[in-house]
Amino acid sequence: MKTPDHRLFKTLCKIFSCLILLLALNFRVLCHLLYADGHTTAPFPAGYAIVEILGYFLILYINFFPCLSVRRTSTIRNKILEDGAALLQIFLITTIFETACCIAGLFQVITLRHTSVPFLSSWTFWLRYLLSVFLVELLLFWNGILRVYLTSVQLGIKWRVIGIACGFIPLVHIYVLFWIIRIAVMEVQLEDEKYLLNQIRAENQECRTKYPILLVHGVFFRDFRFLNYWGRIPGELKRNGATLFYGSQQSAASVAECGLELTQRIQQILTETGCEKVNIIAHSKGGLDSRYAISKGGAAPYVASLTTVNTPHRGCLFADYLLEKIPDKVCQSVAAKYNAALKRFGDSDPDFLEAVQDLTASSCARLNEQLPDDPQVYYQSVGSKMHHAVSGRFPLNMSYPLVKHFDGECDGLVSLCSMQWGSAFICPKIPTGRGISHGDMIDLNRENIPGFDVREFYVSLVKDLKKMGF
Repeated sequence: MKTPDHRLFKTLCKIFSCLILLLALNFRVLCHLLYADGHTTAPFPAGYAIVEILGYFLILYINFFPCLSVRRTSTIRNKILEDGAALLQIFLITTIFETACCIAGLFQVITLRHTSVPFLSSWTFWLRYLLSVFLVELLLFWNGILRVYLTSVQLGIKWRVIGIACGFIPLVHIYVLFWIIRIAVMEVQLEDEKYLLNQIRAENQECRTKYPILLVHGVFFRDFRFLNYWGRIPGELKRNGATLFYGSQQSAASVAECGLELTQRIQQILTETGCEKVNIIAHSKGGLDSRYAISKGGAAPYVASLTTVNTPHRGCLFADYLLEKIPDKVCQSVAAKYNAALKRFGDSDPDFLEAVQDLTASSCARLNEQLPDDPQVYYQSVGSKMHHAVSGRFPLNMSYPLVKHFDGECDGLVSLCSMQWGSAFICPKIPTGRGISHGDMIDLNRENIPGFDVREFYVSLVKDLKKMGF
């Protein structure tokens, strides 16, 4: 992990960058004060032009390397983000100082008519000075904000929109910029620490299990190469030695149909790799699909373990309520639109209503009777809960009150008691009151949650499977 000495070095580099920038911007003023003989046309010290040109080269250098260092500690994206945050910090510090200088200059022009340094009361001098400062600070700001906006994951849409909306509101824009910088700096620090941690433990291959990992998605999602359902989790597992595959079953179909698709997928993986079994980690409805594949689809001999994540093993009472209350005509209309959209995303035979009905409490009660646990397979489950509606992002913040009313403590979609299945149940908790939502458990929003590192949670989960011989 990043040492305090390294952080101190970066801080000192940024301070030094600020000093260089301020010196370059104010070099002409300093020369006048130190060497002028009372006239604006007074001769400058030898080499003045060279030093001034050097100052502007340093300004350009700072825009490329704001920390005065080209050392790479993490990914290229993270390095760009780090430089962007540093540029915004330098911009904020130097802008405050230069604003004070410009106010002082304006005061000089207005109040001083006679001075031993006449240029201090010259409008033209201060206008040129103001223009040069404005252009340099403008370059710093846009260079920094574009880097941060284009590379930060944690800013999300929310802070990007706030930044644009408040950019022209005096004082408020400083407050917003401060938070944007803070979010970017925290993201950089966390990513660098994870990068260094993975370097330290790379040789251990802590996630290289005996059997490969099969990640199985939930309802209404597919496994896409460029829009990963599991967020940053697969990359973290691979960096620590894991061999990964994806379920690739349809996003909206019955548990039975998806279960049979998973059986075929497992057989395909065994044929391609020559391995004997797989370890399944399945989220949401994917856990029910996997249980069907094991118990009814014939996949039991080829599955070493099943870890279900926030799976509604006992269904969702609120789903029963909605299907009972919503008119059939409305249900059919919604289903038709969803099915049409899901076909475009790759589902061969989507059935929205079948998928939803299989998640009801009544349907899951029947499934549980038909899908007994296989003694050859190790079963365990993972679950989480939200503490209040703002614990999750849309639409989970909207569904949370309804689900809690019918099902009790929940993650915004599934109740805590419905998630529990198998020999062990793992429920991560965080010290803050935020809670962990249904989407947070698969890093759907790529959000760094204080007190809960989802990537490290999955590394620990797979490490335990490895220790158990799976």
